[in-house]
Amino acid sequence: MSAEDNKAVVRRLIEEVYNEGNLDVVDELVAPDIFDHAAVPEHQHGIDGFKHVMEWVRQFSSDVHYDIDDIISEGEKVGVRMTQSGTHTGTVRGIPPTGKSFSVDYVHWFRLTDGKIAELWAVRDDLSRLEQLGLLSVPGES
Repeated sequence: MSAEDNKAVVRRLIEEVYNEGNLDVVDELVAPDIFDHAAVPEHQHGIDGFKHVMEWVRQFSSDVHYDIDDIISEGEKVGVRMTQSGTHTGTVRGIPPTGKSFSVDYVHWFRLTDGKIAELWAVRDDLSRLEQLGLLSVPGES
């Protein structure tokens, strides 16, 4: 697959799965044995774990949206810098919804094999999200 083909797969994943919540296309875009380095250990390996993480994100924020700011590809890897935004609408890990909005930076790296996403790494600004939702106070700030 070319760099442009790989970017097209990742764009589809972000638009159709991340943004639209369409899990029906996951089997087409993601390798059955995907390894998600950013997930908790029990959901890191395999397509079912990947789908669980996608459902969990939607449970946290039913209107979650990812805007692609930059996308690059070299060989089998695709890097995406994006902005995740949404509203905290669901109870997650015992934390009731705040109804507050958030907007944070994300960087995802994908490795593709045979036109499917085989590995995923993520760097997220979880600290800013918690602060924006009023779930964390940073010392020295009012």
